[in-house]
Amino acid sequence: METTDYEHGIVPIDQRKSWLSIAAVWIAIGIDLSGAFLGVALASGMAFWPAIGATMLGSLLLGLLAMGCAYVGASTGLSTAMISRAVFGKIGGAVLALAISISLVGWFAVQAGFFGTNAQIAFTEFTGLDVPVQVFSGIGGVLMAITAFWGYRSINRLSSLAVPLLLLLLVIGVVVAFVTKGAGGLDAAVEATFTFGGAVSLVMGIFILGVVLAPDMARWAKTPKQAMAAGFVGFFFGNSIILVVAILLARIMNEAELMTIYFALSLGGVAVVVLILAQWTTNTTNLYSAGLAFSSIHPKLTRRTVTLVLGVVGIIVGIVGAADFFIQFILVIGTIIAPYGGVYLAAFFTGRRTARWAHGASTPTVDVWSIVAWVAGVLVAFATTDPAAGPGFGWFTFTTISSLDGLIVGFAVYLVLWIARTGLRPGGVAAETHAPNDEVRA
Repeated sequence: METTDYEHGIVPIDQRKSWLSIAAVWIAIGIDLSGAFLGVALASGMAFWPAIGATMLGSLLLGLLAMGCAYVGASTGLSTAMISRAVFGKIGGAVLALAISISLVGWFAVQAGFFGTNAQIAFTEFTGLDVPVQVFSGIGGVLMAITAFWGYRSINRLSSLAVPLLLLLLVIGVVVAFVTKGAGGLDAAVEATFTFGGAVSLVMGIFILGVVLAPDMARWAKTPKQAMAAGFVGFFFGNSIILVVAILLARIMNEAELMTIYFALSLGGVAVVVLILAQWTTNTTNLYSAGLAFSSIHPKLTRRTVTLVLGVVGIIVGIVGAADFFIQFILVIGTIIAPYGGVYLAAFFTGRRTARWAHGASTPTVDVWSIVAWVAGVLVAFATTDPAAGPGFGWFTFTTISSLDGLIVGFAVYLVLWIARTGLRPGGVAAETHAPNDEVRA
């Protein structure tokens, strides 16, 4: 059995997987309790159909963006962190890899906290005992870390088993709710606390980091086209399914906790299975990608060792209550990380014929232009974020989705800088050269 996940190189062709199995991984990631949490929030802060519309639009945009990011991963065979070395240089890539791994450990801690809260609800309903939430957060974190330690193949097998069961159980919950309570609650009046654009931003923000990190999974695809198909299906359906189900159930049942809703429908056993599978499949990939990112910093770091250490850190952070900062956390992540996706998309599609994308190719210490483009994207994303909705200044609006603003600006600034410094040949390919001994590309 293979024990490597090729964290320092490319995935061999004979190890590549079908597009459907990769899409299943992303769907499994999307069906999680953070999505349920956001769905319930949208249900209580928007009219029903605008909430559904925001969910569909946000998920559609994610699916389209994922197609491009997945293409890069499958074409290069490299992880997101290894791609950052080609884009930002050795030090620049290491800094970004460190930022990504810290962010993902934070996500891991948040999800472990969500698991603990909902597992406590389920356990109390079944037994009547009041066990501290920290116990469940710790147990859940260990469970999730085990699969991450074994790597992509274990994640792939888990997702293939979990997705059909999760879909079936979610559908059962909706059907039982409609049969027992009817559809009257769907049109109930609520106080509007979300704008449509703000809701779309949250829908994208909850999975935007997954889009940017799509190469971690897409590099396992047999062809770039299959990776694109997997990316669209995985992100569109993976992101929208749990949100739509949560919106429907919250409206029909007038409850604010998904686990409470399932127990109110006499579906406690279903609730426990959904809880375990949804968080297991989602959170194990957070830790897996964190391990990939951190291990890319130095060739002597192995993914398994790094994953073990980061898992312990994430479990401790989750136990002390990181989930309390959930909404602020995802907004910050979307603001900082999303522009990187735009930069590496622009870097790849303008320079894919150059040597920089080959495994083992010489890279500069720092690529100044890529970092400038990324910083520009981050600044614009903060500038377009309404302070009432999250960390930002609200100076102006662009698409009304701050994370998307940052990604677009990162892409555009890199493209402008690339044209300015290289020019275009008649065929449309930049006359860019890459001197192997250049320490800083400027």
